[in-house]
Amino acid sequence: MVALPFAAPSTVTVPLQSGGGLLYYAVVLVILAVVAGIAGFRGIAGLSFRVAKFLIVIFLVLALVTLLL
Repeated sequence: MVALPFAAPSTVTVPLQSGGGLLYYAVVLVILAVVAGIAGFRGIAGLSFRVAKFLIVIFLVLALVTLLL
C-alpha cells in the first residue's frame, strides 16, 4: 500500500463585495435614457435617468463609507 500524504485544508478567501454591478447598471440606465431621449420617448428617458441618479448616489455613499472604514 502507498501512504498518501495528508493534505492540509486550504483557506479560501472570499471578497466581501462582488463586482461593480451597481455602477454598471447606473451607466447602462444613463445610456438607455440618452437613447430614449433621442428617440423621443421622454417618459422612459426620465424614469431611467432618475433610477440611474439614485444608483449613482447609493454607489457614492457606499464608496465613501468604505473609504472611511
